[in-house]
Amino acid sequence: MTDNHENDSLRLGPKTNDEGGLHAPPGLSLWRWLWWWFDFLILVKLARLRFIAILVVIGLVTVKWDLLTAYYEKWTRPAGSTVAVSDFEFFCPMHPTVIRENSKEKCPICFMPLSKRKKGDNKEEALPPGIVNRVQLSPYRVVLAGIETWKVAYLPLTKEIATVGFVEFNESEMKQVSARVKGRIDKLFVDKTGQFVHANEELASLYSPELVATVQNMLDAARPNGNSSLLKSAKDRLQLWGISDEQVQEILTTGKANTHLKIRTPIKGHVLKKYVKEGQYVDEGTPLYDIVDISTVWIQGQVYEDDMIFLPPQSQFHKDGKHPNLPVTAFTRANPNEKFDGSLTFIHPHVDQDTRTVIVRIEVPNKDHKLRPGTSATIKLKIPPKQIALFNKTFDDDLLGESAGSAALQPWHGLAAGTNLQSLARYSARKLMLEQGHVLAIPETAVIDTGNLQIVYREVAAGEYEGVKVELGPRMRGLDDSSYYPILRGLEAGDQIVTTGSFLLDAETRLNPAAGSIYFGGSSSGGKSGAGASTVRPSTPADLEAKIAGDLAKLGQADRKLAEAQVYCPVLKGSPLGSMGVPIKLMIQNQPVFLCCDGCEKGALANPQRTIDEIAKLKAKAKTN
Repeated sequence: MTDNHENDSLRLGPKTNDEGGLHAPPGLSLWRWLWWWFDFLILVKLARLRFIAILVVIGLVTVKWDLLTAYYEKWTRPAGSTVAVSDFEFFCPMHPTVIRENSKEKCPICFMPLSKRKKGDNKEEALPPGIVNRVQLSPYRVVLAGIETWKVAYLPLTKEIATVGFVEFNESEMKQVSARVKGRIDKLFVDKTGQFVHANEELASLYSPELVATVQNMLDAARPNGNSSLLKSAKDRLQLWGISDEQVQEILTTGKANTHLKIRTPIKGHVLKKYVKEGQYVDEGTPLYDIVDISTVWIQGQVYEDDMIFLPPQSQFHKDGKHPNLPVTAFTRANPNEKFDGSLTFIHPHVDQDTRTVIVRIEVPNKDHKLRPGTSATIKLKIPPKQIALFNKTFDDDLLGESAGSAALQPWHGLAAGTNLQSLARYSARKLMLEQGHVLAIPETAVIDTGNLQIVYREVAAGEYEGVKVELGPRMRGLDDSSYYPILRGLEAGDQIVTTGSFLLDAETRLNPAAGSIYFGGSSSGGKSGAGASTVRPSTPADLEAKIAGDLAKLGQADRKLAEAQVYCPVLKGSPLGSMGVPIKLMIQNQPVFLCCDGCEKGALANPQRTIDEIAKLKAKAKTN
């Protein structure tokens, strides 16, 4: 302690009164005064801030490192030197959105080497007419999104109209039994409402004085000296009253007058209503019974205005009493597990003003009398496509439009005639399939209805899809009772469309195109340096064989055979044709050559003979394998 105190005394001079605070002790020389302030400010007060200052300096160097390195390169660059700017960039032919400044990297999606091209050559092509958008998915995203496809084909379909109806009596099978002569009802053999009767069964016995007098006159006229004209007149009156020739002959044979008239039922059925009682006097024409046969019944259904266009024309129900054989199926709540088959027999010519519906009549066989009049029923009208005028009209308009367009393009050239023949063949095929009940159709789940248009996503290659604007017919039913939409325009037979996951494709491309590019396995263009590129590494490998087969199928039949014989690209070794899209066809020394992508075109043309020799080796190797 003493030694330290003495050292301080020597350093600061004679001991003085130290006032403390921010004032130096009085009596110090200039140099001692400066030393005092240096010790106070630097060695004492700022000692705690040294570490913070060092961290700040390190942070500034880190943040401004690019700027510092740029200044360093500028200061160290030889005088007169210039920076070389490349006019080329590297891209993935399979995924054009992947762009890099060097060839050292690979495509982050398919891991294929990048191809070289001149900057500015990546001009986007305009979408063809009818194509709304295009999207691309990595194999992992295809699995993750649950994409399922389906091939467009001709299917047996029917337009189904489901509505509610009510079971009613068949009016043509209703009969009324009335008295044909005055008299008294002495006996009712059928005296209960609802009682079943057979045809020609006795219903009642009627006593009539006029009948007795007429029978007696007939017997008198039938004697040897009788009047033949009176005999004929009596027989005619008896026949008009319902007495058969057999009964008349029996009366003449026995010679006994029949005092009671037997009233019989004209049809089988049951008594719908009984009007008289025993002992009641009736006049001529008085109704006695209402008999109805319910072996067939009517179901009156209500069809709304939107579905009236699918019903057969009204004129078809007035041709010699015939009607179109349009099948109908009915279901009732009383028999929920049983269906009843019938046919459409009539369409009312007017619309109900209250319900805005038209009444259709269905005639259904009523075996075992399970369909009881008065009950409700659900009916389904199945209309074949050939009876829907929309299809025939569309096919005719397409044929006329294509023929007119071809003729206007080159009316004097054979190409127009060829185009018309092709259109005519397509038209004939569609009409033939329509007559057989088949139409080109897709599942209901494949359609995205935006309100203004309908979109279906078509698979053009493995993982590549395009939204196609389509025109659809009415929703119809298939044999599996699933819903389908007929294709009027937009797709052809054999197209592979998306049935599951199409809403995900459409949502990503419409709501957020940038996010859709990242989601679907693409990457941003990255600008000049490629910074900000999104790397997506799929964990699910692509089905290379399916992709190759799909891309080769887009070639013509002759070109496809040549590409299959070549197998590999002659420039990019080991790259199968079709693995990077539809192969590129070149003619080198009058020989067709197929390349895996357009990036190999320059290499193939640089040394044509070497390319031809490599093609010969590839074909020989493929033939040997």
